[in-house]
Amino acid sequence: MARISGINLPTNKRVEIALTYIRGIGVKTAKNICKGVGIPDDKRIEKLTDQEVVKIREFIIEKNYKVEGDLRSEVSLNIKRLTDLGTYRGIRHKKKLPVRGQRTHTNARTRKGKGIAIANRKKVTA
Repeated sequence: MARISGINLPTNKRVEIALTYIRGIGVKTAKNICKGVGIPDDKRIEKLTDQEVVKIREFIIEKNYKVEGDLRSEVSLNIKRLTDLGTYRGIRHKKKLPVRGQRTHTNARTRKGKGIAIANRKKVTA
């Protein structure tokens, strides 16, 4: 089992797909890593040697890819900076509303949480 930057990669998947399990590495970056290290696209993680796993680790460090903990901390610091400055985006983050201009009148349930039902008022008969 290959372990790169604290993540156990699934053994039965192709290398370029398994690398996307690491936060901060997408499909294009994974293909660049495979090409840079010289691993064929169709090779599986279980077929990798220890030397090839070490090469992948070193390539990620050498290219200064921000992955896992470093990436998470950078994103959280960016959000904290926006909220401290009081920017529009920072205020939206603080209120837990959509940040990128999405509609909130009817949608945005994922960001706002579960909807709260409003009970109907009983009509008073006079």
